[in-house]
Amino acid sequence: MTDLLERIADIVGPQGLLTGEDVSGRAADFMGLTRVQAKAIVRPASTEELSAVMKLCHAAGQVVVPAGGNTGLVQGNLCTPDDIQISLERMRGIEEVDPVGRTMTVGAGCPGQAAQEAALEYGLIFPVDWGARGSATIGGGISTNAGGNSVVRYGMMRDSVLGLEVVLADGTVISAMNHLIKNNAAYDLKHLFIGSEGTLGIVTRAVLKLQPAPLSTSTALVALDSFDAVQTLFVEAGKRLGPGLTAFEVMWANYYEPIAIGTGRHTPPLPGGHGFYVIVELSGTDPDGDPPRFEALLADLIEREVAADAVLAASQTQAAQIWAIRDDIEALFHYAMPSVTFDVSLPIRTMDGYVTALEASARAALGETMKLVVFGHMGDGNLHILLGAQPFDAGMKHRIEELVFTPLQALGGSISAEHGIGLEKRQWLHLSRSPEELALMRTLKAAMDPLGLLNPGKVLP
Repeated sequence: MTDLLERIADIVGPQGLLTGEDVSGRAADFMGLTRVQAKAIVRPASTEELSAVMKLCHAAGQVVVPAGGNTGLVQGNLCTPDDIQISLERMRGIEEVDPVGRTMTVGAGCPGQAAQEAALEYGLIFPVDWGARGSATIGGGISTNAGGNSVVRYGMMRDSVLGLEVVLADGTVISAMNHLIKNNAAYDLKHLFIGSEGTLGIVTRAVLKLQPAPLSTSTALVALDSFDAVQTLFVEAGKRLGPGLTAFEVMWANYYEPIAIGTGRHTPPLPGGHGFYVIVELSGTDPDGDPPRFEALLADLIEREVAADAVLAASQTQAAQIWAIRDDIEALFHYAMPSVTFDVSLPIRTMDGYVTALEASARAALGETMKLVVFGHMGDGNLHILLGAQPFDAGMKHRIEELVFTPLQALGGSISAEHGIGLEKRQWLHLSRSPEELALMRTLKAAMDPLGLLNPGKVLP
């Protein structure tokens, strides 16, 4: 093994290979609760370097585990002490922005926020917006097909990727750096790698699809007393705002009241006491007409008693304060832990019944100390759930997962909306994928990584 690391060091240089305390001193998760256990971290500076490293690892039968910004929640980058971790943090550059073709070429280690800021310099946006935008990387977002706050308008990561460069398990480089929106020249291979969580190949570079920057943005927080009212708001917003409806984020009272009010970290825009709190955002191209149209929607819904209350952000600062409540994951974890976190999707019309039934079954199974928190990107069918109880014993995690996951199958839901499968969810994957789908996935894995060296044990049960 020493010989292998020495040969890798010859390729990537002294800055490209970390061992010993330089490895164990690194956090393996975004909360910093665990440390990286790999024997080494390899940090290539180019696709060519990674290709050479992978050829060596393939010949030696060495397992490699790709890692992005460590913002995932499913142990998708977990290493053993025998593994080599691959970090693309040195490949973080923005190579090109084409303002006419509306594309951006980036290294996989580029943080999402850096891509967003670079696009804005050209009057464009990179529309995929994660809560962890400052640390989550483009490569990580591609590997998990990450979503975010604006999926209801712009789609998932898959919808913003035009081309990829990928290194396979044996070091082969697949360079499909397509810049075209329309390209039907046979198989579109990028879709093999988007959402595959580093099990089929390691993304090194990407061509991203950009969008025109909005000329106006209107943001409101709306309080509602029933889920029927939430659905009415969503339908009406879609009809009257059209494609300008950019975000529709729902916080149940069990999220809003402890985080917005109980923590003391925020000035609550609206008082507690309502069942649901929704962030609605309109991004448009008419600075004169869009705000009045948005205000008219809110006024009408309040007059019809669909909405109980609403506050319209009068500035970008106020809009940021509203969003800060939704994005305060640190406060959420302090409040809700110990608990199990979930990222599920299901048809919107089934959400209220699902959450109501989950609360009842969890209380019956876990007792009066049960704590349930629900929020998420409801406009695209995605809910985030935290569920726990005291005392949190070793067997509780499985019992909680069973409570959350099992009902989704009958509802046509998914155990993972945007965070992937990793190690955490693979035993439950059969609830969301058929035996035939799983068999095809195993066939692809065996064909592309026959030695099982790329992120083994992740995704597939």
